[in-house]
Amino acid sequence: MFSKRNSAEINAGSMADIAFLLLIFFLVTTTMDVDAGINRKLSPWEDEPKPSSALIHGKNIFTVLVNSQNKLLVEDELVDLRDLRQLAKDFINNNGDGSCDYCLSSASLPNSSVNPHKAVISLQNDRATSYDMYMAVQNELAAAYNELRNELSMRRYEKEFDALNPQQMADIKAAYPQVISEAEPVEL
Repeated sequence: MFSKRNSAEINAGSMADIAFLLLIFFLVTTTMDVDAGINRKLSPWEDEPKPSSALIHGKNIFTVLVNSQNKLLVEDELVDLRDLRQLAKDFINNNGDGSCDYCLSSASLPNSSVNPHKAVISLQNDRATSYDMYMAVQNELAAAYNELRNELSMRRYEKEFDALNPQQMADIKAAYPQVISEAEPVEL
């Protein structure tokens, strides 16, 4: 006759617990790469672009070109990356029209902006420019604005820019508005 034997069963009751513990282990021990982007405020998307009525005088445009060999051309002169920050600061911090009471440059420099409110930095890259060079140029230009803001903050409030309250920060940012364009500005 045919006898019924009890088949051996595997106790799977704790398998869910083991899977859950393994999941937690891998979630805790896995590292995730976080890519840092460029902090820029973009204008809102519009279906039809508005015609630009703001014309920018050529004197107020600081042109920075980076070619495919990662060479830097600033205002039609070959420049080393470590000099870019000071050149940008000199361009922005000019009092050419006499309206800037906080600018350190009292004389109108021939290759500098009329005042910080009219200064535009135009950055142009070749498609073959390395990402490292692009980021280094962006960092130097942002650092120029940060140093100018920090210097004015120390003169006005005797505090570092990062230690200011929101109202004071807005005041300093209004004094040195950061305008970096990656599009070709219209020249007069």
